[in-house]
Amino acid sequence: MITRNLHDNWEMRRMDQDKWYPATVPGTVYTDLMDNGLMEDPYYRDNEDKALRLMDYDYEYRMSFALEENDELSSCDEIDLRLEMIDTVADIYLNDNLLDSICNMHRTFEYAVKGILKAQNELRIVLHSPNAFIKKEFEKDPVLGSEDCSKGFPKLRKAHYMFGWDWGPRLPDAGIMRPVSLIGVKKARLDDVYVRQDHENGKVILAIDTGYRVAQSLVPGWVGPEGCVTTVTVTGPDGSAIAENVGAPYRVEIENPKLWWPNGYGAQPLYTVKVELKDNSGDVLDVWEKRIGLRTMTISRQKDEYGEEFCHVVNGVKIFAMGADYIPQDNILSRVNKERTRQLLTHCANSHFNCVRVWGGGYYPEDDFYDICDELGLVVWQDLMFACAVYRLSEDFEENITKEVVENVKRLRHHASLGLWCGNNEMELFVGQEHWGAKFTLKSDYVKMYEYLFPKLMKVLDPQTYYWPASPSSGGGFDNPNDENRGDAHYWEVWHGNQPFTAYRQFHFRYLSEFGFQSFPSVKTIETFTEPKDRNIFSYVMEKHQRNSAANGKIMNYMSQTYLYPESLDELVYYSQLLQAEAIRYGVEHFRRNRGRCMGTVYWQLNDCWPVASWASIDYEGRWKALQYYAKRFFAPILVSCEEKGYLDQRVSVNDDADPIRKSIRLNVQNETMDSHELVVEWQLRNSKADVIDAGSESFTAEPLSTVWFAEKDMDNADLYENYVSYQVLEKGEVVSEGTVLFCPPKHFKFADPDLKFRVEGDEIVISASAYAKSIEIRNEEDNLLLSDNYFDLNAGEKRVKILSGNTDGLRVRSVGIRH
Repeated sequence: MITRNLHDNWEMRRMDQDKWYPATVPGTVYTDLMDNGLMEDPYYRDNEDKALRLMDYDYEYRMSFALEENDELSSCDEIDLRLEMIDTVADIYLNDNLLDSICNMHRTFEYAVKGILKAQNELRIVLHSPNAFIKKEFEKDPVLGSEDCSKGFPKLRKAHYMFGWDWGPRLPDAGIMRPVSLIGVKKARLDDVYVRQDHENGKVILAIDTGYRVAQSLVPGWVGPEGCVTTVTVTGPDGSAIAENVGAPYRVEIENPKLWWPNGYGAQPLYTVKVELKDNSGDVLDVWEKRIGLRTMTISRQKDEYGEEFCHVVNGVKIFAMGADYIPQDNILSRVNKERTRQLLTHCANSHFNCVRVWGGGYYPEDDFYDICDELGLVVWQDLMFACAVYRLSEDFEENITKEVVENVKRLRHHASLGLWCGNNEMELFVGQEHWGAKFTLKSDYVKMYEYLFPKLMKVLDPQTYYWPASPSSGGGFDNPNDENRGDAHYWEVWHGNQPFTAYRQFHFRYLSEFGFQSFPSVKTIETFTEPKDRNIFSYVMEKHQRNSAANGKIMNYMSQTYLYPESLDELVYYSQLLQAEAIRYGVEHFRRNRGRCMGTVYWQLNDCWPVASWASIDYEGRWKALQYYAKRFFAPILVSCEEKGYLDQRVSVNDDADPIRKSIRLNVQNETMDSHELVVEWQLRNSKADVIDAGSESFTAEPLSTVWFAEKDMDNADLYENYVSYQVLEKGEVVSEGTVLFCPPKHFKFADPDLKFRVEGDEIVISASAYAKSIEIRNEEDNLLLSDNYFDLNAGEKRVKILSGNTDGLRVRSVGIRH
């Protein structure tokens, strides 16, 4: 098979204007308008509004290409035009022949065009206004969805977040997002390849199902198995040949298989499966070549004393999912590339993630995303692209989404990282409550889609990957989908419900797939979209970059409970990020302490799609917020944590008339490795100068995949405002995890001045303190340092931090409680 990309000589115009401009394909309308000086960056200040209006128009793209008689393509029996991810409402013309009118950016379209091609050809794609489309459809049938989006968005199979979300702008870009190509077929092409794995008696048997399609010009005629031979070759992770199989049935037996494991549980060896379709002369007609990991992966829903567990089981091992929810990396998809994706996912792996959830309001990511997850050991919870909306299941809509699901399942099902297919985001929860007017037939259509149509497709297309109807869900049927004791849950009472961080400790969710807390991005990131006069969180521009209307007030409310009033935007950003990090830490540590009952913490959210105040732990410019550094610590394979009792769980105000505050600690060590470890847990009661008042230690064995509780230690003799506890777990004398805990809010603690100092020694920054320093932040002038640790506590003394990237120009350090 011959593939020729059609990426040159493109030009574009707005269809109410005559002038044509150079265009880039793959690319987007917004990118081309910016490249030609026709619009400003939509992320700057309030340019979003002008950019949104530009999508009220239609745009036309065109290019020309030659096809000579002696061209290799011309000799093919079939020539197809292949269009991947056309966004979204489009008419496709080749040599003025209308090939199709399409309306789904999640699909790939192919057209047999050999009979249309000439020596000189023109390809035109007309992209119709997405704004006009949803407005017209909403007038005809006003189905509803998220109130943060443009009305009518559920009517268009376009990434929903482009119409706005409570962290994203309304920038419904359009374009030719992925390759456009001509496919030359000689005799036949592979139509379908599915690799199934059977693990038995220490061996892996690969069963490769293949299908091919004969070129249209040869039908009827050259047909049947005698016309083609399929060869399957399997290559090991080291490049050595494992087996070659010619002719059906295609079964490959692998002795001593090297199993693929999630990050933290083992290695990620990848085998290569190559399927070649040959004619009876031995000429190769088509090739399918992919990397796979040898593993079993499913979800356990075993009944237990609490209800029903929900956890990933990989190679027979129940893993504790640790990760975050991934949203599209940009609103302008031409800015997303393999390097940027690899950097983001590498940050995850380096922070001990073993899981990412691809949220259902975006789009199915590029193949690169899943290839990188395969390499890094990141299990992918894959939502289908349906979120926070009501859909009417007409015959046309059913046909469209069926083809969408079929194409994407076939594209992705071979990936080692693919852990679960999920029908949608939050729709069982809200449709069950008849939110967005979801009554009668709309409620019935929900059940048909996610509990009949999609699972039926999955049984045929990918029976070895678990299907789950929604997130959150207890298994379907609107049966208490956010149940604490079954399925997965979304918990938002900390944040949306204004509950204190300690509220997490009231629950033992089986698998928490969403929970989060907002913060502001780095001041340097804020500077990319503001003028100096805008740099107040209540300014018009800053509020345009804060899509949750109540969020700034919530941040300030939680801040008032925790820290002294900030004296600058810089300090406000610092405190907001610490609040976010502490909130998620409270949750993750609690749920990890209860491993077995709870088996997953996937926080909302990993990343941003534009510069904004949000729940992300890595901001749009790639800067780690405090939360990402905290995640690296609270997702560590061996974690020591403390369940303290003090002000936060017993007081609302300093003026409460109540019994004296009881103070205590209870330590826990969670071992999420496959090995046992001989460890020592230690604690120290200290004053604000970090002097030790009391201490204790205990040696123990941490068994694989276990949690160990230690006896509660009374701390009633500790001074509420002047004493704190530090704690560590050590292996062979080295600290592998540590932390500190206060018994009062930081704003009330009587910090001594730690006299923070730093020096640079090679690729390390050495931080020193003369007293207890909490949440030490290290940053340079451009705030582009990536460090081995940051936002950490120091019990006086020194700490060495490695510089992973960035320079030390204009280095600064600060900690909570002391104005530096």
